[in-house]
Amino acid sequence: MKVENLENTALREWIQECSDLCKPDRIVICDGSEEEKERLSREAFSTGELIELNKEKLPGCVYHRTAVNDVARTEDLTFICTHLKEDAGPTNNWMTPEEGYRKAGAIFSGSMKGRTMYVVPFSMGPIGSPFSKIGVELTDSIYVVLNMRIMTRMGKNVLDQLGPAGEFTKCLHGKADRDIKRRLILHFPEDNAIWSVGSGYGGNVLLGKKCLALRIASYMAHQEGWMAEHMLILGVEEPNGRIMYVAGAFPSACGKTNLAMLVPPEALKHKGYKIWTVGDDIAWMRIDTDGSLWAINPESGFFGVAPGTNYRTNPNAMETIKKNTIYTNVLLKPDGTVWWEDGDGDPPEEGIDWKGNPWQPGMKDDDGKPVHGAHPNSRFTAPIYQCPTASFRLEQHHGVPISAIIFGGRRARVAPLVYESFGWEHGVYTGATMASERTAAQFGKIGEVRRDPMAMLPFCGYNMADYFRHWLFMGLRMKKQPRIYHVNWFKTDKDGKFLWPGYGENLRVIEWILARCSGEAQAMETPIGFVPTPESLDLTGLNIPQKDINALLSIDREAWIEEMKGHKEFFIKFGKRLPLELWQQYQGLCKRFGVSDEIPPA
Repeated sequence: MKVENLENTALREWIQECSDLCKPDRIVICDGSEEEKERLSREAFSTGELIELNKEKLPGCVYHRTAVNDVARTEDLTFICTHLKEDAGPTNNWMTPEEGYRKAGAIFSGSMKGRTMYVVPFSMGPIGSPFSKIGVELTDSIYVVLNMRIMTRMGKNVLDQLGPAGEFTKCLHGKADRDIKRRLILHFPEDNAIWSVGSGYGGNVLLGKKCLALRIASYMAHQEGWMAEHMLILGVEEPNGRIMYVAGAFPSACGKTNLAMLVPPEALKHKGYKIWTVGDDIAWMRIDTDGSLWAINPESGFFGVAPGTNYRTNPNAMETIKKNTIYTNVLLKPDGTVWWEDGDGDPPEEGIDWKGNPWQPGMKDDDGKPVHGAHPNSRFTAPIYQCPTASFRLEQHHGVPISAIIFGGRRARVAPLVYESFGWEHGVYTGATMASERTAAQFGKIGEVRRDPMAMLPFCGYNMADYFRHWLFMGLRMKKQPRIYHVNWFKTDKDGKFLWPGYGENLRVIEWILARCSGEAQAMETPIGFVPTPESLDLTGLNIPQKDINALLSIDREAWIEEMKGHKEFFIKFGKRLPLELWQQYQGLCKRFGVSDEIPPA
């Protein structure tokens, strides 16, 4: 199809504007067909943009390397562009729309000369669902096109749904010269537009993902009365056929993908639970006509971190990525297969590392540090339908009903294994104050507490004070609110040893949560919420000493009083825009711990 034959006038005009700016040699409108996929793959193999992997061992799989300076999301170069700075809020980088278009436009100008501009129409969510939103990404990267095929519903069916007058998010991406000094990821929520230039890394350039599905969608959701959240969606089916669904928000390095695909532990298999994976990263949620909260996963694939993924930590992910997968920045083995650190099997005797250099185990750099075969943020992109636990409701236009919302963090001392909030408003406070401690794998001081409200700190497309208010407002509109919980798989003893085994054993905690939602499990009231009684958790088959169980469920008063200082310090950043209800929840927590503290004047 040619641009002039597109029936949507706004789309035709926008493509022409971007073509005039970027000056591509040609424009190709993607139809999403298998023939198109094969044609683009062959072209990318011929230029070296992609490498075809072993057809027998990894059928349909390809390999890609990004530039060495382009291996992760660049948060410092990611901006929310609103007319008023306070509408972006204190947790976002801000730029005016005028400055954003000018700065990025200068980099985009002529950047596609000698290249092809691909027009990628895509739907976040099932095509035609009331939950779903349509976007169109213009890109000069075949890698982006092939990733978007996996991560979204993409192609001619989306254009048919868009029709002559449908609205769409305008997503412009260009690799340019991939110079980090000429890289910008810009969001224009008031214009429903995204511009990303100078990067080829998935998190910066698959514009349906974090850019649209969270930053732009969170703004849309605030305007339209729904929720766009950085959450997994997991279903637990009982032998009687009842399925209950939970949504969960976890910062990085807290096991979100592993939880979304968990395998029931041996000791619980006699109960006959079946796990259904609806999504591992993003949830869009709306209040249905029954007054309860329903959710979809707007994506259709996984964009997961490879290192640390193995048959022990996530067997379902390993089964998912055996075919039709794009591997990025992992180690390429001589037999045309791939490997990564903390994966399965011994390291190969040799290979080509993520930078394209010969690699052998035990190599050290000039500073004596180990040379990784795979980048620590290397990725796999795989279709969700290949996951053994993929939900049969992935294409259900109505989504799934959410019984519980779970917030989680990595805390060595403060948070117990699990606790239930006193109600929706207290649950919003719990999510607004959630935090994790930095690990050795993350930039910054080890043990430093990072506030990450609802795991949305890098992804909220507007002022987070307004975001908290929106959560409170949504709760008021619901006839049946999901119960809200906080979990912590990472509590340690005085020697730094984890008290809880994690991974599949986390189903024991999910079981307690769902039993609470059904009014069936016992709990103890504490100042922070309801904590399980030791006997209400099914610990069959776990060899955990009673003293460790007690420690997992204990509330350290002094540690919490210190923790609350961090709550107050974080809230003060938002000034008078912060909802009064959160300050009231803070004061209530102080009172329950027997301390007094004045809140800032309104």
